[in-house]
Amino acid sequence: MIYNLPTYITLIFGLTTIATLLLFSWTIRKANSELTRKKTIPIFIGLTFWLIIQAVLTLKNIYNTETNSFPPKILLIGILPTILTVILLFATSKGRQFIDSLPLKNLTYLNIVRIPVEIILFCLFLNGAIPELMTFEGRNFDVIAGISAPIIVYFGLTKNKLNRQTILVWNFICLGLLVNIIVNALLSAPSPIQKFAFDQPNIAILNFPFSWLPTFIVPIVLFGHLTSIRQLIIKK
Repeated sequence: MIYNLPTYITLIFGLTTIATLLLFSWTIRKANSELTRKKTIPIFIGLTFWLIIQAVLTLKNIYNTETNSFPPKILLIGILPTILTVILLFATSKGRQFIDSLPLKNLTYLNIVRIPVEIILFCLFLNGAIPELMTFEGRNFDVIAGISAPIIVYFGLTKNKLNRQTILVWNFICLGLLVNIIVNALLSAPSPIQKFAFDQPNIAILNFPFSWLPTFIVPIVLFGHLTSIRQLIIKK
């Protein structure tokens, strides 16, 4: 638990997590494959169960105790399963059928959640829960992706004023922004691999509900970019 943290920060982050879940479910529901659309509720239930598991692990202080263990517990129990799931989807024919049926517009809209996330990160910095380098005043420019996403949808995918190459480049840039903050966040958290921010480390992701950021929100956004890039490349 992060002591003396204003309740509104926790509440807004919780709502942002729910919004991410709903936006992703909406994306699946709008798929061009009926088989994929039928998976909306099962996937929604599965993701909700995953959020509950992560909440329980965090509330039981699994992540914020014995931080010297290697690999870091949140990496092993919270992040690695999501990475393996994404790899499995891209590595199997059924997985590729699923990701290829998802609408590019909705996948792009997913990035909007990065706006409230960045605001929350700044608030967490002001309250001593993360280092400045994880905010837009430091090394984190991820908010650009969230702000530009509706513009890409409108001019690129609705009005067709932007070609596919431009949208592809945008996805690569935003993917780079995401990888940048992922690396900085992991290397700022208390663990044997910590390299930055020893004076004000990234303790937020080891506490509830902010552990949902690396174990749920980030993997969803990452999946959205990888899926979009694949679709834009194979549909040239």
